[in-house]
Amino acid sequence: MQKNVVPHQFSVGRAERNTMKGHKSLLLWFTGLSGSGKSTIANAVEKELVNNGMHTYTLDGDNVRRGLNNNLSFSAEDRTENIRRIAEVANLMVDAGLVVLAAFVSPYEKDRENIKQIVGPENFVEIFVNTPLEECERRDVKGLYAKARAGEINNFTGINAPYEAPVNPDIEIDTTQLSVVEAVEVIMNTIENKLGKE
Repeated sequence: MQKNVVPHQFSVGRAERNTMKGHKSLLLWFTGLSGSGKSTIANAVEKELVNNGMHTYTLDGDNVRRGLNNNLSFSAEDRTENIRRIAEVANLMVDAGLVVLAAFVSPYEKDRENIKQIVGPENFVEIFVNTPLEECERRDVKGLYAKARAGEINNFTGINAPYEAPVNPDIEIDTTQLSVVEAVEVIMNTIENKLGKE
């Protein structure tokens, strides 16, 4: 099947779209345990980007699983496929000229490495929201940790499924040490040169 797939060469590409938007496109990938603050920080970063006139879109784990990936479970194999699909969607959005913010537990190192290869290392910023398990469990905003501890949820990352922490992330945020405002400042300062805003 793949041998019969021939990509069409379009006359408008990413460079033209970046020029039109006045900034470079990029994927900001937020990884960390459930309840670590990934979505909260991604939302605040997107707000700051938009306030600075940038074109953005946020992909979030719960939202994507209700649509595009609603046929996937939380098995190791389906988690990998979940992340692969999201990476491919993010890659299309980066090509469209957007700054894409993706907030996903994404527990496996090999899957995060695959994302980097799909979008290109130069277009990928890995942000590790390194909030300790004890703090995530204390917050338990969605009540998922309590359910996992009670045996009501299988394959829950941090409780009965592994989380492979990034060894060398581009940015590391511990929400027990930094406020959301401070986290946004760290991220914005780090990605400023990559955005190349005109």
